[in-house]
Amino acid sequence: MARKNEQEAVMVMEEDIDDSAKPKKAVTLEDLPGIGAVTAEKLRKAGYLDFEKIAAASPYELEEVADLGVETAKKAISAARDSLEMGYETADNILERRKEIRRISTGSKSLDELIGGGAESMAITEAYGKFSSGKSQVGFQLAVNVQKPLEQGGIGEDSGVLFVDSESTFRPERISQLAIAQGMNAEKVLKNIHVAKAINSDHQIILIEKAEEMVKKHNIKLIIVDSLTSHFRSDYVGRGALGERQQKLNKHIHQLQKLADQYNLVIYITNQVMDNPGLMFGDPTTPVGGHVLAHAATYRLYFRKGKEEKRIARLIDSPSMPEGECIFKVKAEGIGD
Repeated sequence: MARKNEQEAVMVMEEDIDDSAKPKKAVTLEDLPGIGAVTAEKLRKAGYLDFEKIAAASPYELEEVADLGVETAKKAISAARDSLEMGYETADNILERRKEIRRISTGSKSLDELIGGGAESMAITEAYGKFSSGKSQVGFQLAVNVQKPLEQGGIGEDSGVLFVDSESTFRPERISQLAIAQGMNAEKVLKNIHVAKAINSDHQIILIEKAEEMVKKHNIKLIIVDSLTSHFRSDYVGRGALGERQQKLNKHIHQLQKLADQYNLVIYITNQVMDNPGLMFGDPTTPVGGHVLAHAATYRLYFRKGKEEKRIARLIDSPSMPEGECIFKVKAEGIGD
């Protein structure tokens, strides 16, 4: 009997030792290895408010914003990921989550069908083409249509819009015109659209990095960047600057995708083009941004100007829709067939 009691006591002691030996899951930023109160405050000021942000960051990002050593940053990121239990999941769970996806109608049934029913949330829809091809007009129409009820091709009357204007193309008068044509309250539509004019590429990057605060505060459902590449082209000139430009552009576009995934947002970006002098036959029009932008965009549309009001849209790339073309019109009352 005494031997049995002695064995039970030993087992209890071993259990106590095992529990104390287990690493405790981090609850606050200060619980992460190498993160003290001062460093945690720096991270919060830089927008790293939760473990999701830390887990998705690179060690070099944390080194830059919080003066952390790379190895310390790696440990903090690893601990954040352990706390979130990040890893694989089955495809049926992903399918269930994708049922939350919303689509905004462009105003044209044929253009909607081309991209699977409208501009998709949790995705980046890119439109590139020459001037006057309809890129900005589709953006204006989306900014109005997102504020319609679900059954009318929108996301809801209280849906907010962020519009980053890098080419001085935003026109509230046009938004008002489109809203009135749809039978909507133009003043209310305008109040739900928050516009920022980017003065250079660095300012544009900061506007998107700080966009999360606006998303939470104003129920943002759509982010428009018109155009994504304008300032990058002017700020980084020559082959010597190409590498740095592409690195910053890559980080910028992935920040947009993070926002889309985290908050179920629709992202619509426009892109400039250039002529490829090495192309002897066919259309020499080439989108700016190279492979970085080509791989990042979920839906890639090429717009061309037709006769009078007609525009031709070609779907260049999509994970779920076949390549194809459609014709839509840019009219005074908006985008249509």
